[in-house]
Amino acid sequence: MKLLYFHGFASSGASGTVQLLRKILPSAEVIAPDIPVDPEEALPMLQSLVEAESPDLIIGTSMGGMYAQQMHGHLRICVNPAFHMSTMSKALHTGEHKWLNGRKNSEKTFKVTAEIIRHFNQMERHQFDGITPDDRELCYGLFGIKDKFVNPANAYSDFTKHYTHAERIDADHQLNDKVIHKYLLPLMRSILGPLYDEATKPPLPDYMKY
Repeated sequence: MKLLYFHGFASSGASGTVQLLRKILPSAEVIAPDIPVDPEEALPMLQSLVEAESPDLIIGTSMGGMYAQQMHGHLRICVNPAFHMSTMSKALHTGEHKWLNGRKNSEKTFKVTAEIIRHFNQMERHQFDGITPDDRELCYGLFGIKDKFVNPANAYSDFTKHYTHAERIDADHQLNDKVIHKYLLPLMRSILGPLYDEATKPPLPDYMKY
């Protein structure tokens, strides 16, 4: 199984969530890119990555959930998606920020400019464009009722206007070990079937691969 994971704002592909997914799914290929800050760079980069990798499943959390939603034609799970980053001033405000996890380019800090916030706003206006009837069945949403970072009621409403599969869960914003085991993994098992079961098995030793 090939899994693409899109992280949240100020995080990276080296987040604890990625490490946990790789531990739970030892036979899966888990690809987790560092997402650029500016959506004008991030969105086309992620679309190109998805086209090149053809993943079996895309999982996105928070900002990553907002991006995952836009990967039309692919099976995806959006966990507490942040559909309105441009108005979330507690997270996205101008100035210098620290990365929460290590980045591949070794950057420690990044800057958010007024132009970047405008780019988020422009993208958000069109993020639900192009959804086909078939695509309505390919996107799943998990919405923590205790989420204090994203308004869960508004996010749920935005999502269900366009997609069929949405679930409110007893969780806050973070995709932690408990939420993964209680909600994410059962959902993955239900939509992936045998592919999920194979991914949870220990990988074959090298001498048995030939």
